[in-house]
Order: sequence, then C-alpha cells, then structure tokens
Amino acid sequence: LSAVQIVPSLRSFSIPECVSVEGSKAGATQIPCTPQDLSRWNKLFIMLEDSQMKQDMLLHQNEDMVKVEVDSIQKELHKLNNNKACVQASENTCKCISEQMNGNLNKAMEQLREAADTYQAQNNETLQQLIHFSKNQATRLTKLESSSLLGAGLGQVAMKSFSAYPKEQEASNADGGKLERALMATVADLQRVHAQLALFQRATAHRFLPSGCEMALLFPMRSKHIFAEVIPSMSMSLQSFTICLWAKVTQTLNKTVLFSYGTKKNPQELQLLLARHSVLLTVGGETHLVEAHSVVTDGQWGHFCAAWSSEQGLATLWVNGDNVARVPGVAEGHVLPSNGFILLGQERSRSGIYRDLDSSVAFTGKMTGVNMWDHVLDAGRIKEYANQDGSCDSRGNVIGWGVSEIIPHGGSQYIN
Repeated sequence: LSAVQIVPSLRSFSIPECVSVEGSKAGATQIPCTPQDLSRWNKLFIMLEDSQMKQDMLLHQNEDMVKVEVDSIQKELHKLNNNKACVQASENTCKCISEQMNGNLNKAMEQLREAADTYQAQNNETLQQLIHFSKNQATRLTKLESSSLLGAGLGQVAMKSFSAYPKEQEASNADGGKLERALMATVADLQRVHAQLALFQRATAHRFLPSGCEMALLFPMRSKHIFAEVIPSMSMSLQSFTICLWAKVTQTLNKTVLFSYGTKKNPQELQLLLARHSVLLTVGGETHLVEAHSVVTDGQWGHFCAAWSSEQGLATLWVNGDNVARVPGVAEGHVLPSNGFILLGQERSRSGIYRDLDSSVAFTGKMTGVNMWDHVLDAGRIKEYANQDGSCDSRGNVIGWGVSEIIPHGGSQYIN
C-alpha cells in the first residue's frame, strides 16, 4: 500500500474532540485531552508526509539517471554508426553500457526497497501509536462509566465498539481502509456517548435541590394526613410580609396549597396557592385575591414569592425572580391577627381539627427554602433568592429555613 493512498485518507480524518461533562453544581467538566495528545497527532501525520516525499525524491532521482544513460547510449550509437570499422568495438561498448545500466538499475531498485522498508516500519509504528491512543480513550470512557449514576447503560454502548477495536487495528496493518473506518466508528461512538451524557446531565439536574439547600420536605402523596406545621420565630401580627419558597409540585389541581396561615375566626387568613398552571395569593380571605396565569410547570422546581403591604394594599407575586402580578388595594389597612397556625401543603379546617382536613387541596411534591419576612423585600433581593446556584443561607426573620421549627405530619418527611 503506497503512501500516496494512505496519507490523503489520514488527512481527511479529523481528530476527535474532547468530551465534556457537566457536573451537578459546578458546571462543565472536561475529559482530559492534554496538548501532548494533539502534538502526537501532528508528529504522526508529519512522519507520513515525510515518507511520501522521500519516496517521490527517489523515484525522480532514478528517472533522471535512466534518462541520462539512455541519452549517452544514443550518442555513442550515433558515432559508431558513422564509422563501420568500429562495429565490433561498438558491440563491446554496448555490452559494457548495458552492464553499467543494469548495475545502476539494480542499485536504484535496492534503494527503492530500502525506502519501502523504512516507510513500512514508520507506518507500523504509526499504527501502533494510534492503537495505543484508542486504548487510552477506552480507559477514559470506562472511568466515566463507573462514576456516573446511569453509567451501566451508557458504558455498554461505548465499550461494545471498543472491545472489537484492537482486532480491527491488527487487520488494518494489511489494509489502511479498515484503519480509517475503525477510527471513524470510534468518533461516532464518542459523539453518541457525548449526546447520552448531555441527556444524563439534564436528567440528574432534576434530582438536586435548588439554591444550595441541603434538605427538603417530601410530600409523597395527596392526603389530608400529610402536611407540615411551622412554628414562627415571632408573632404573626403583621402589617406587611414577604413569603418565599422553592417547590416542585408533582401535579396541581384546581387548588393546591403551598403556604397557609389560619385562625379560628378565619382559617384562610393568608394563603399562597397553586391552581393548575397559576399561582395565587389571598390576604384576609378569598375576596382579596391576586393571581398570575401560566407560570407553573408540574415536575419542575420553581421559586415562588408573595409580598403584601397594609399601607397601600399593594400585593405582588414573583416566580423564578420575575414579577408576574402586581395588584393595589388588596386588604388595605388590614393587620394579620396573631395566634394562628401555619401549615405547609395543607390548610386549616374550620373546625380546627386535623382529621377534618381536605385531601383535595393537599400538596404533593417537594418543598425547600421556606422563608418569611415582616417587611416587603425589594426586587433585587427576590431575584437573588431565586438564584438556583446558591442562596439557601438567606433566612427570614419570621420564618427561617433551617432555623424555625417545622414539624412533618403523616407521611411527610425530610430528605437530602
């Protein structure tokens, strides 16, 4: 197999790009692909190109030698034909010249054989380095498989192709086309693994708690017995407030309670609710209602905030750091009464007895980062708390996540 056939095919082959993996919190992580690997590829292709150039130079050199010898013979024959007396001498001369040409040709063929042997040795060395590189890639994929949660299925796809790869490389010593096909198949496998890693990252992103929180409340099913009771750090007799929390709802119905504060006189004094794909806030009863439509997605974490001030009756709703509703005149001049009960994932019954709770309004899903302040937060603070990369260490002075006592009931529980 000549260098003219192999070098163009190797030039058309592109070096595989490095695979990147995104971590759960720290962003993208790149599979090691050192500059040594790239310089090694450049050296391999330069070696092949140098071999081709050497062979071409030898061929041109021998062609020039043959041409010179033929011209010399033609001149000698022309002189001899003009002198009949030198016919015998010309025969001897032709014989000597023929022997000299044969010697030169044999020398040229020997040089060509030496060049071919040298090229073959370089080619074999190049192939062995390519095989070693492919084995290193296989080892990296094996480590990646053992470190990922879904590595079993992912590794089967990648390693299946690498298991047959060395055998294909042995056969490629006789056929360079097989080498190129094997390398292209490896590139395709790496691209397939990269795509599956991207899917894996998107899938595992939903497993982590947002905003750097280390724990969450799990409400496994919709039941009147499953909720959490909150003991505030100060009196609930407030003229303004801001409530913020992270929630991942499994499914929202016509009314799903996130946060509820009720007293004996008014069990629905203050509520933060979900309704299908909407979020709602009530202050002083359902007559004072604030609503934002099409802002809730089932099965995804969302940051929900509600703020209210008695002075102007201005109520606002925020979802994922964006202001989605702003309504004035909501319970203007009202003051929240004290001595009530705060429930997460459920609302107080009119009888005040837990067995009379309504399962149809119960929350199912996960909740974390529940905080409440006795004043209205500015927009910058709310946007900061909606940052998924870490803001769980900010706590409210009325309810502080991780500080205030939150008591799970029924099947609700804390999870990491």
